[in-house]
Amino acid sequence: MELHVSPALHYDADVLVLGAGPAGFCAAVAAAREGARVLLVEQGGCAGGMATAGLVGPFMTCYDAAGEEMILRGLFAEVVDALVARGGAIHPAQVRQGTPYTSWIELGHDHVTPFDPEILKKLLDDMLTAAGVHILYHTAFAEPILAGTRFAGAVLHSKSGFSAARAEVTVDCTGDADAAFRAGVPCEKGNQAAGITQPATLFFRISHVDSPALERDVAEHRHTFHRENGVNYRSLHWRVTQAREAGDWDLRRTSIGLYKGVREDEWSVNTSRIMDIDATDAESLTRGEVEGRRQAEQIMAFLHKYVPGCADARLMSTGSTLGIRESRHIRGEYRLTLEDILQGRVSQDAILLCSNSVDVHGRFGPESNQYIAVEHGRYYGVPYRCLVPQDVDGLLVAGRSLSAQSEAAGAVRVMPPCMAMGQAAGTAAAMAARDRISPRDVNIPGLQERLRRTGAYL
Repeated sequence: MELHVSPALHYDADVLVLGAGPAGFCAAVAAAREGARVLLVEQGGCAGGMATAGLVGPFMTCYDAAGEEMILRGLFAEVVDALVARGGAIHPAQVRQGTPYTSWIELGHDHVTPFDPEILKKLLDDMLTAAGVHILYHTAFAEPILAGTRFAGAVLHSKSGFSAARAEVTVDCTGDADAAFRAGVPCEKGNQAAGITQPATLFFRISHVDSPALERDVAEHRHTFHRENGVNYRSLHWRVTQAREAGDWDLRRTSIGLYKGVREDEWSVNTSRIMDIDATDAESLTRGEVEGRRQAEQIMAFLHKYVPGCADARLMSTGSTLGIRESRHIRGEYRLTLEDILQGRVSQDAILLCSNSVDVHGRFGPESNQYIAVEHGRYYGVPYRCLVPQDVDGLLVAGRSLSAQSEAAGAVRVMPPCMAMGQAAGTAAAMAARDRISPRDVNIPGLQERLRRTGAYL
């Protein structure tokens, strides 16, 4: 098939960022603040990805394993502070584990950040605009433009037709390594043993909850909580058991994930369990969206019938995109391993430090969940080399599709580390574009110093 690219639709940039999710947003802002001309391409109608279109929340922990110090800072902290100022978030310093804001989870959930996705949408627009980023919403990546083994840009597609965007450096923040994969970067999908990905979830938000009544019910049954596959997570399991015995529950979940929001009567629901979804296949994604809404309807009926405080709960919205935990992992200059996380390793080229737990949702059902909290040291590092793909130059990859073992990616796939990856990738891309060098040749101490100057904890 021949692509007909309109001569009027050509873009030139120093840095091209594909995908405006948490990683892509930070990559674009960071590169622009370094003085680069940045084109940000997003197939949806807003920035934020899972945080906005996907309704995924809260932001998971940004503190060290002891819960003593905020270690994911930089652009993430800037976003959080701005959200708090706009009445759109509760600062993580005020949120402790084992509370309604963490769905009563006690392990690995200290200092999460509840936020309002609608306020976040506008904030991200404002920050991108202030940084001078050229935003292209409703535009999708179609094919790479290659000059030998160098990624020289991308063919894009939108209502306007096909267009070409050329750039010195491209940052793939598609979440699925779409650009890297199509450019020939070796990738793996799911876990290394069988290629099976974690299940997907369709988040939704509810309002008109009598929160004191709900919280009393949990308090009365708190003694029945126990650690399940390493995590103290059995909230409302007594209600799920009632519903299952009555034939009102067929989901592959034994408990409910209810996360209290910024306003007293609003909660996020992280409960649907959509198995065998391939996020790189449109037919599979479509099946997942349909199944997610079916499950959301069943969960709402369950809440109305079985859960105190939820009889009058109203469905505010379902995510406009499916919550994907895992798809492709690139093969980079280094692969982050489970041992790196469990041993608290920090390499010389670390571009972020975090303490997020290994959280692998059951690929075969709840009995195969894997949750491991960081216990050796306060944190671990993510090397810059995990963002540098093998075989292709002029390209960086940030977000959940970094070079990592599946179990390790299960820790850093959450949004605060992805934002830190994006900030590092955008900064490195701007440096490489300015110096006309490959991203793999960026001076690491220089990159780390720039990240520190912009608030990163290293």
